[in-house]
Amino acid sequence: MFPPSISGRVGVPPPRVRSTDHQLVRGRLGGGESRIPIRSAQFAVAVCKFSVAFFRIGTPNSLASVQYRSRSFVRTVHSFFRRNNLARTTKDGSRQRSALFAREQRSQVRRKTGRIGNRSLAQCACASTLQRFNASTLQPPASFTLLELLIVVAIIGLLLVLIAPAFTTIKGGTDVTSAAYTIKGTLDTARTYAKANNTYTWVGFYEEDVSQSSVIPALDPRCPGCIGRIVMSIVASKDGTNLGADASSSATGTENFIDATRLVQVGKLVKIDNVHIPLFALGTGTGDTFDARPSPTPATDAPFSRFGELNAPPPNTAPYESTYGGLTKFPFQYPIGSPAPTWQYRFRRTLRFSPTGECRINSTYDVRKVVEAGLLQTHGIATPPPRSGGGTSFVTWDGNVAAVQITGFGGNVNIYRR
Repeated sequence: MFPPSISGRVGVPPPRVRSTDHQLVRGRLGGGESRIPIRSAQFAVAVCKFSVAFFRIGTPNSLASVQYRSRSFVRTVHSFFRRNNLARTTKDGSRQRSALFAREQRSQVRRKTGRIGNRSLAQCACASTLQRFNASTLQPPASFTLLELLIVVAIIGLLLVLIAPAFTTIKGGTDVTSAAYTIKGTLDTARTYAKANNTYTWVGFYEEDVSQSSVIPALDPRCPGCIGRIVMSIVASKDGTNLGADASSSATGTENFIDATRLVQVGKLVKIDNVHIPLFALGTGTGDTFDARPSPTPATDAPFSRFGELNAPPPNTAPYESTYGGLTKFPFQYPIGSPAPTWQYRFRRTLRFSPTGECRINSTYDVRKVVEAGLLQTHGIATPPPRSGGGTSFVTWDGNVAAVQITGFGGNVNIYRR
């Protein structure tokens, strides 16, 4: 008749089941436990919706979607942090709650007006969200330690020490090659000018000390011991004649200068540093390599067919003939003009091109099979030691050398390198 008796106190509600949307956090200030609403699901959904809307800018209604999603996202974020702050209140929690309540009132007013200051709510939401959740603020800044920096510097220094000799070799090879092509270009210019203008041209060779600035006026007729800088100049006859500088002339001696007022300068004065003009051993004439390059025929023509050791005493110099010690009977000066200016260089080793392009050397003016100018890399005024033939007119050098040859009749210029 009566229902079963109920044990326990009547009217006391059963214990409330904790929501899965809450977690217990031990309060560090009060020592107790506080309930903090995480709303993880709502927070994640808001982030996803805002991200999708933000990255779809450019599609129809995209800006309105961003503004709407940003407002929703900001409300969720504010609610999240507001509840966290409320959960961490201590003895002065009433004051904090009052401040939070006032802030909430201001937030409601802002949401109603849709603006914060001079910016819209969507703009503020984007800026504040990116600032709060920037990944760079969650990671320590990357940096180098002093030890790592020193190790890197040491490795770079070691590599430079290992690579430096290679760069030196490349530079030396470039210097000789550049000098060879500069001389080739000068000879080609003189020959082309003579043929194009139906006149005579002369090319002068001089070598001075590269360790100091050019001495003006240059030492004459030779610069004893000077090595390392080659000086070249091209002049041409104004009236198309040889100006008396010919083997048929009855002039004697070495002071028969070509009239500077009857010459015209072709191009500028050419200077080549860190190169010496030596006397190489003759080629075999059997190929196109340096050691097999063409050679004067017969070999006794070698002193009259080469330029080398311009400042050496006879007979280890070229071009050379016993009458005038290798100096031409018809030198010319630089600069030229009318009236004749004060000279700076006097060129006593010359090469002449005729209107037909024939090449004749020095004062003999006989056509030779080939005319050669050797090139050797120097380090200042120091030259590498020869392998054999030192002190003679036929010296063999190892390493980086070159020879520029021009044929007597055709005037063709060729370069041979080792």
